[in-house]
Amino acid sequence: MKPKLPPPPPRNIGTPLLLAALLALVVASFASLQLEWSAFFTPEALGSASEFLAGFTPPETSPAFLSKTLGALWETLAMSLVGTLLAVIGGLLLALPAAGRLGRASRGATRVLLNILRSIPELVWAALLLVAAGLGPFAGTLALAAHTSGVLGRLFADALENVEPLPESSLRTNGAAPLAAFLYATLPQALPQMLSYTLYRWENNIRAAAVLGVVGAGGLGQMLKYHLSLFQMQSAATVIVAMLLLVAAVDGASFALRRALTR
Repeated sequence: MKPKLPPPPPRNIGTPLLLAALLALVVASFASLQLEWSAFFTPEALGSASEFLAGFTPPETSPAFLSKTLGALWETLAMSLVGTLLAVIGGLLLALPAAGRLGRASRGATRVLLNILRSIPELVWAALLLVAAGLGPFAGTLALAAHTSGVLGRLFADALENVEPLPESSLRTNGAAPLAAFLYATLPQALPQMLSYTLYRWENNIRAAAVLGVVGAGGLGQMLKYHLSLFQMQSAATVIVAMLLLVAAVDGASFALRRALTR
């Protein structure tokens, strides 16, 4: 006689219901928006797009303008570097209580603060900080630091919560101080993941720093807005090419650093 199989486990209907709700939301989004896809391919639209793109050629290549563009490129790179560095410091300070290492009350309060910091986009932070810091890269740097602190703080906290707790508890049991046990047992486990998060956010901050200039935060974005507002398309094309080259260079450098750190 064959052994009787156990009854199948109860099915959780939460996941199918969630997928169905997301599908309904997508369908409703397409139905509520007036998306006229055919308008993109009319002869008038194609002719206007071709005429607009032709205005960007050839890019401005005078030595004076290239020198000015190089200075703005360096300003954008510096904004991303300093903003990311400040965010790493702020994220580490906020990650410790957010990971529950200072009690449940501080964990909840810090998580709320991290949600607020990262829920406000960099452009909104820059618009707010321009009032206090004035026009220029300082406001853009602070905007990047504020938003990225919320992102990295949450990611760092999750990384600290997911590490194996046994090494630290073993050191604490053998008489090690709490700080020493954390530095020697927990932090080394989470550090590679935290470094990877930092490099990824640096890549994002390069793109964000190039856009923050639109609201007056300096760098390539401010140059782009200025020349586009004057319909100087050839100069704007040079700035756009500089943006693309900067993003490509940072992406390559970040990829090389991640490979070196994970070997």
